[in-house]
Amino acid sequence: MTDPEALARDRDRALALLEEWVKSPSLRRHCRAVEVAMRAYAVHLGEDADAWGNAGLLHDFDWEIHPTLEQHPADGAPMLREAGWPEVVVRAIQAHAPHTGVVPETNLERYLFACDELSGFVVAVARMRPEGFGGMKPKSVTKKLKTPSFAAGVSREDVAHGCELIGLEPAEHIANVIEALAPISDQLLV
Repeated sequence: MTDPEALARDRDRALALLEEWVKSPSLRRHCRAVEVAMRAYAVHLGEDADAWGNAGLLHDFDWEIHPTLEQHPADGAPMLREAGWPEVVVRAIQAHAPHTGVVPETNLERYLFACDELSGFVVAVARMRPEGFGGMKPKSVTKKLKTPSFAAGVSREDVAHGCELIGLEPAEHIANVIEALAPISDQLLV
């Protein structure tokens, strides 16, 4: 039997699960971006970077097989439990999706919620810039957030609520996410 606490920190197992269930390169890149943002915040806060990173890596693991709000991530939770993932990770993944009714309560849950939409949005902004992440400032991201047609699938309300949940001003959270993602820009902007 797998020790759930050890599994929470096992990136190889998390990555194998992601690769098994997620075929889309763009969704894999998004999951990787959220993983990196979560790891950066965990280090900053003195939390378990491996467990936080794996929650970020796995947060959308079931999207391709459960592609509706009614299914994702609720129908993925039993799959994670069956595979031995600890409830702390399963609950964080549930809490990243407001429609599940699972309210983010712990730091892990709040930061996963806050990093999900914003990580995707920051990558979208970097993609449209000739220099990618180079020289990107929060102001560039904030300006694009005010353009509803840009990355229209990103919930601006969720981005704002995420900042509230973690107690940071949007510019500070955006700066932190940019700083976390810039070093892996070659993986995200392919």
